[in-house]
Amino acid sequence: MRTYFLRGLLACALVGLIATQFLVTSVVAQTTTEASPEVSEPREVVPVEAGNTNEVEVPEEEAPGLDSGDNAWMLTSSALVLFMTAPGLAMFYSGLVRKKNVLGVMMQCLFLMGLMTVVWSLWGYTLSFGGDHPYIGNMEFLFMENVQPAYDAELGEPVTPMHGTIPEYTFMLFQGMFFIITPALICGAFAERMKFSAMAVFSILWGTLVYCPLCHWVWDGGILAYGEPSSLAGGALDFAGGTVVHISSGISALVCAIFVGKRLGYGHDDMRPHNLTYTTLGAAMLWVGWFGFNAGSAGAADALASNAFAVTHFSAAAGAVAWALMEWIQRGKPSVLGCASGAVAGLVCITPAAGFVLPMPALAMGAAAGIVCYYTCTVLKQQMGYDDSLDAFGVHGVGGTLGAVLTGVFATRNVMGGEPIGLYEGGGVSLLIGQVVAVLVTVAFSVFATAFLLKLIDVLIGLRVTQESEIRGLDISEHGEEGYIFS
Repeated sequence: MRTYFLRGLLACALVGLIATQFLVTSVVAQTTTEASPEVSEPREVVPVEAGNTNEVEVPEEEAPGLDSGDNAWMLTSSALVLFMTAPGLAMFYSGLVRKKNVLGVMMQCLFLMGLMTVVWSLWGYTLSFGGDHPYIGNMEFLFMENVQPAYDAELGEPVTPMHGTIPEYTFMLFQGMFFIITPALICGAFAERMKFSAMAVFSILWGTLVYCPLCHWVWDGGILAYGEPSSLAGGALDFAGGTVVHISSGISALVCAIFVGKRLGYGHDDMRPHNLTYTTLGAAMLWVGWFGFNAGSAGAADALASNAFAVTHFSAAAGAVAWALMEWIQRGKPSVLGCASGAVAGLVCITPAAGFVLPMPALAMGAAAGIVCYYTCTVLKQQMGYDDSLDAFGVHGVGGTLGAVLTGVFATRNVMGGEPIGLYEGGGVSLLIGQVVAVLVTVAFSVFATAFLLKLIDVLIGLRVTQESEIRGLDISEHGEEGYIFS
């Protein structure tokens, strides 16, 4: 079943890749060489202004200076997103594994906070946001060049590069927190069985070869950016990471789960979560941190941030209620784990749409995510037989895909301005088509790149711990420590 399912997934991804490659050749031929010299537009925090470029383009000499309010909000948002990885995700995931692996999961999250920051500072940021090539960034920000302050001899003082009303430093830090949490999400799929060394190497390679190109495609004027000349099918709207973060990590997580294989004893041993209090507190931390994730993606302390904040909260609330209700109806009791999972599903679903939709559609999106992700994690997972340990695919892959598609339905000029854009308000299907194409491209790219990286790492150093190590638990076998010592 595992081999059959993986082959089917690869076949679907191949079809999507062939289709999108056809679009690439037809669209890129129209790309002109007039590379816009301004740095503010191609490196906008979000593509929301893409439909209003005539209103927001400002000559470079008239660019606004530092806005202390915007900078304070963006620094706070950066801290909130980092808070999502640890303690948020660390507690959420560690409570779901068996007690012999609790430190292993926490170590993955904490170590990635360090490792991915180093990668981001050296080359990740420039590959994601450097230059205006439609496929990959250039060396503009290599080793923090043009990000860090530099002494200006003419002015006789240090000058800090700016990104709109905030320092380039701040924008770099905010985006770097996304780079940290995305591979950490994937860890939920292979929890309790992958070597720590393999996880570290995979995260470096995946972040460089998968995340950075996707980030550039969506948020730096690349082939998936909304309204750009080189965009496939007109591009897609992704306010805070539906494609870049959640679909990419969720699909990659599924490939990892299938490729690495099931945990020993899966299906008959007791693998219930060992500490749901950790998971509940972790979910609450993720909910709070997500306000920085989504509202921070407005790039300023303005009305758009307020809208993103509101719809984020509404969608999470609806997701929590919907999942709990599904359990109540089908099992007779709503569970704490279900409520926590539903909240995260709602948060995932609203992420691509947070800057484009209103509160009532956000409630609908959150409820839909709670129901669809519940079905994926309980019914589909059992039917297909894969061991996605902590449901990274079921929540992030499926929830992110649902959110990306529904963005094409509910995006509205009441938030964005301009002409009707979403299907619901009479904007036609063009945006919806762009959203679907972006999903297909992201899925295809993530599947092939992740499968290639896993095979490469397996050949070089091996992916999975020994059977003896897995039975003992990764806390002892990989780190020489125990999470709980009762004496």
